Amino acid sequence: MENNIPKRILFLLHLPPPVHGSSMVGQMIKESKEINQEFECNYINLLASHNVAETGILSLKKLFEFIIIWFKVLFTIIFKRPDLVYFALTTTGMAFLRDVLLVAFLKLFGLKRIYHLHNKGISNYQNRPFFRLLYKFVFKDSEVILLSKLLYEDVKAFVPESRINICPNGIPDLFAGLSSYELRKSRKELKKTPEILFLSNLIETKGVYVLLEACATVKSKGINFHCTFVGGEGDITTSDFVDHVKLLDLNEEVHYKGKKFGDEKIKAFNDADIFVFPTFYSKECFPLVLLEALAAGVPVISTYEGGIPDIIDNGVNGFLIEQRNVQMLANQLEKLLTDPNLCKEIEKAGRDKFEKEFDIEIFEHKLTQILKRLV
Repeated sequence: MENNIPKRILFLLHLPPPVHGSSMVGQMIKESKEINQEFECNYINLLASHNVAETGILSLKKLFEFIIIWFKVLFTIIFKRPDLVYFALTTTGMAFLRDVLLVAFLKLFGLKRIYHLHNKGISNYQNRPFFRLLYKFVFKDSEVILLSKLLYEDVKAFVPESRINICPNGIPDLFAGLSSYELRKSRKELKKTPEILFLSNLIETKGVYVLLEACATVKSKGINFHCTFVGGEGDITTSDFVDHVKLLDLNEEVHYKGKKFGDEKIKAFNDADIFVFPTFYSKECFPLVLLEALAAGVPVISTYEGGIPDIIDNGVNGFLIEQRNVQMLANQLEKLLTDPNLCKEIEKAGRDKFEKEFDIEIFEHKLTQILKRLV
């Protein structure tokens, strides 16, 4: 701070609902004691959608709310004149075109900008002349926050490393106190049937069918387990899911529980012995659900996608497999299901890594230091 006057930051966020990584992080930033104590903060929610069903659907109500959002931004810029604008920028799709207009607006007023990227896909569009021109315009003279150094390849054509800031996501420790690792471990040792958990929407590229096929392979070897799927419908409907379960003869082993939030979500992690997230979603960056699994002390199996290798150290606090590799996933499941001692080692390593790198206070402090340096 200069002369004890806090620097002014305008935060342009995506706030829940709907619930996804960017909105959850946005809410954590808004509620951060450290950030709000360090700066004079103004928060504006860029989302006009109030639930997942409204996302991507244009309506008169949403159009009216977009207009209100723009007036809020204009008012804040003119009358509160921020020293820095933090922007949760979307990098592809129609939302990116909307964000380009907002960037042009910020540039018009000569405002310093930092973009926090929670998605990727720029490298897939950068050779198209129209998008390449837009990306050059958006990223010129701006700072960028990436969730992992592994994501730099996606933006390197437009942002030099000197303007890249690495700030991995963090989450509140929802598994402390009565839901602590030690209590969960004692309860797990009393269970007779190991529990596999998948927690995400039913989207094919999140690896739903890959996990089901792997479960069928594990079952064929006579290994006992349950596998619970938690999440809403995506491009796979409940009917599609049930039909595939029947086709693979997994009716006794696999169960779909729908969406779970709050205490029900915590219970799903508490009951799990293995967490599987075999994603091959091309825009996957830094899944918060993996941080939740580490916090819960649950061994993780995931894939080499986005920043996931910065979360999971293969063979240390989980396992990483090739995308869409059913046999490789089945082999890792068999290894964990039949070796309780290995599970205990992986559980402890995961919990330790969460406490050292991904707790919410660590995230808030790293982000605060980045913002302080820029203002």
